[in-house]
Amino acid sequence: MPGDRLTLHDRQQIAAGLRGELTYAAIGRRIGRPTSTITREVMRNGGPLAYHAEAAHRAGARHTRQRKTTPPTPSPSPGRHDLGGRDPRLVDDVDAQSMELMVQAGLPQMMARVLAALFTTDSGSLTSAELVRRLHVSPASISKAIGYLETQALIRRERDPHSRAERYVIDDDVAFQSIMAGARAQTRIAEACKIAARKLGPDTPAGARLENTSEFLLHVIDDLVRSAQHWHKAYPAHPV
Repeated sequence: MPGDRLTLHDRQQIAAGLRGELTYAAIGRRIGRPTSTITREVMRNGGPLAYHAEAAHRAGARHTRQRKTTPPTPSPSPGRHDLGGRDPRLVDDVDAQSMELMVQAGLPQMMARVLAALFTTDSGSLTSAELVRRLHVSPASISKAIGYLETQALIRRERDPHSRAERYVIDDDVAFQSIMAGARAQTRIAEACKIAARKLGPDTPAGARLENTSEFLLHVIDDLVRSAQHWHKAYPAHPV
């Protein structure tokens, strides 16, 4: 396998994997490449919805010829201004790994990509336009992902003081906020189970099942909230 160069067959396998809604890690395993290689390849060539193997291969060949004939000159990539001087390839690797873990945990892929991008910026915030440039996806895809992440208490919006654009922000205590939002949702489920148990009768099999589920959830949620509050104080978002 010559260096890190992808063959046309590799790219056709990537396209087939994307059509089959495989994760980048699964596609990488299929063709024997790192997840980060698949992520960069897809992001460079239109994103998962617009990736075409033949067009990507032609673009890759042009890029290889240019590298051979043109001395490299450092230039900032659009949407990559908040890397703190780090190599963009390093940040892409962290993005890819973070995204893959989030997808395995149940987060939809586009939502995971947006969240990973926010996590790996020093400011913890990006505008829609910056996310579009960075992820090579449509504004509509970003909007849908943002809406979902907001409902999960993973990000929030704020007005950019220097422009009319909205910035999407991930707070330093995002894990705590997400746990608390999940606890509130689980509490509502537990309360609904308790009400249903009363209606069906606690002596019936269904009623007993619902009653036990409610009690179990309420005890676990109480332990989880107490633990989260304790460790949130021990590891504050902004240490002094």
